[in-house]
Amino acid sequence: MLSGIMSAKILDGRIARTELAKKLDQKVATFKATRGFPPTLAIIQVGDRPDTASYIKAKKSFAVEAGIEVRHVHLKENVSQDESIAEIDKLNNDKKVSGIIVQLPLPSEIDKKTIIDAVNPSKDADGLTSSSVNRWNANKSGAIWPATARGVRELLDFYKISLKGKKVCVIGRSELVGTPIAAMCRSEGATVTVCHSKTTDLLKETLASDVIICAVGKPKLITAQHVKSGQIIVDVGINEVSGVKLDEEIPKRKLVGDVDFNAVLPILGDSGAITPVPGGVGPMTVLALFENLLDLCGKI
Repeated sequence: MLSGIMSAKILDGRIARTELAKKLDQKVATFKATRGFPPTLAIIQVGDRPDTASYIKAKKSFAVEAGIEVRHVHLKENVSQDESIAEIDKLNNDKKVSGIIVQLPLPSEIDKKTIIDAVNPSKDADGLTSSSVNRWNANKSGAIWPATARGVRELLDFYKISLKGKKVCVIGRSELVGTPIAAMCRSEGATVTVCHSKTTDLLKETLASDVIICAVGKPKLITAQHVKSGQIIVDVGINEVSGVKLDEEIPKRKLVGDVDFNAVLPILGDSGAITPVPGGVGPMTVLALFENLLDLCGKI
């Protein structure tokens, strides 16, 4: 870095998660002392996708650290929709199960909405049932927000970054990430513009914003020309790309976000901030899922 050039603040999700997990640990301890058993999250997995297995592994690892039990229901790829719903019904009726998530994506033969809506809203730890979506869209008190949206909000709160009155550009409109993030920003008092990878004149929209939240899944979609000094950049994208090669010429794999981090960082200046990938929003998303779980524990 050149002398005299100040760098933007790095919004480190690992640091934030470590601190916020202490409060979660206290809630878990209270639950155990009161109920005599740990909070329990049931994860429904259909099929054997490697990425799905990786996400579940991360959740299980965090749960072990927090003293939370995970009940992993692994169904075969060819399981019928009715059989899947029957498994969810068992969990809905199990008083020791505090929360349920359906790990996405699902095989194309299964209707995602039908399966998700089979989860009792009082146990919807992902905030994706129709009932939950209606509640957070209406910004109702006690609504369970999808984990990524909650994770983004808590990461910004941890670093004392308010969205109130800010112009926020959310790039990405998926049901799981972009849409709830946009709703969350509005609930915090922001003026929100939702864009996507095909938006005409994306450059104009990003430069007019105080905060850019990108969740598209396209490496280096946001480059130096898209940003200006003082902006807050939240990179939700997770993309696997080829890295440098090892001595034996086997290509490494590495994770990058949607933002060209190294190009954008010096432009933001000391009044700006940016999340890294990995280590930014990702750790907060896992934490937020289990915070949702503990919130649900109070409703059962």
